[in-house]
Amino acid sequence: MPPPPPPEASPLAEGDLVVVKVGSSLLVDPGKGDVRADWLDALADDLADLHRAGKRVLVVSSGAIGLGREALGFRPGRLRLEESQAAASIGQIRLAHRWQSALARHQINVAQILLTLGDTEDRRRFLNARATIEMLWRLGAIPVVNENDTVATSEIRFGDNDRLAARVAQMMMADCLVLLSDVDGLYDADPRRKKSAKLVPWVEEVTPEIEAMAGLKKTEYGSGGMRTKLLAARIASHAGCAMAIARGIEPHPIRRLLAGAPCTWFAAVDSAFNARKSWIAASLQPLGALIVDKGAKRALDRGRSLLPAGVTAVTGEFDRGDPVIVADAEGWELGRGLCAYSSDDARTIAGHRSREITRLLGYRGRDEIIHRDDLVVHSTGPWLRLPPELRTADQAREIQREEAEAEAG
Repeated sequence: MPPPPPPEASPLAEGDLVVVKVGSSLLVDPGKGDVRADWLDALADDLADLHRAGKRVLVVSSGAIGLGREALGFRPGRLRLEESQAAASIGQIRLAHRWQSALARHQINVAQILLTLGDTEDRRRFLNARATIEMLWRLGAIPVVNENDTVATSEIRFGDNDRLAARVAQMMMADCLVLLSDVDGLYDADPRRKKSAKLVPWVEEVTPEIEAMAGLKKTEYGSGGMRTKLLAARIASHAGCAMAIARGIEPHPIRRLLAGAPCTWFAAVDSAFNARKSWIAASLQPLGALIVDKGAKRALDRGRSLLPAGVTAVTGEFDRGDPVIVADAEGWELGRGLCAYSSDDARTIAGHRSREITRLLGYRGRDEIIHRDDLVVHSTGPWLRLPPELRTADQAREIQREEAEAEAG
């Protein structure tokens, strides 16, 4: 595995547009239920350095729920959904004020941007958010993006902070994304269990072998921890953005990273997708899945469109133009695309020749169920299983059997 570039040539040093993600565990002192003020001031100093160097800086910050729950007197432990949303509504004001105060010492304006994953999935809202952030940069401000947990539910329940940061980096066509964490980076084994585990300083591409280093089960589908960071790395790298997982607990984490502190860098893919395909590939909430046969899989690997004849099953509910997953019979994700038909129409034409579409639907639609211009096939092959809600009954039973065998073994 090649070594990382020297600090003076790192993506953080060379990049013009930098996104920094800050998690709740770094920002909020659990004992006091308030921001770690000295730490935040030190990070603000680092961000001001980047700003003065002429870089466009954007922060993705968690912490609203953590700040709000203390103000509302909630006991430790899991909150109900409505409690989380109430805590977020209180905490968002406090979080924005803390960031404003920290950067005001450097005469830098802070702008709060509240996003949900839905804002990045809808193409028009995606472009509007990008235009707003670009204007803020022209005005000399640093945007601080926070999840709009007051109205959204999926971020609270599934914790997509890392992937949201990657999605924002992809949206803004960033050069560099830094995920500040409580670990130094990716290790070749779990360092808590294996003392000889070594830090992986440089990753060319996230492959199943890289996932295995994180100790993830082949059938695991969940979020949190290193898994969401690897998913974020895939999104960022294929958008032409390098990504680092770096330890952020100590003061001045960005300065430390620039000075060569240990971390894991994920390389940007040289042949990044065009903007539209990058947006499709980074979709975080596909509404359905098209299960395809072996012949269709071979055609997709050759860069062909997906035809109805190669589809064996359709799951989920979606409209024409919505993002869907393309998966094989075993439930492994092959790629993602925008379906040319609604889920009901897709079920009707699945397994049939394109020339039969008019007879089956009563109108003449596209020959392809997903055109190759609207399709992104994963270059490293299957690596992620369909989420449970999009599996067929046969897939659910088989995956359950595999998981049971893995636990027994």
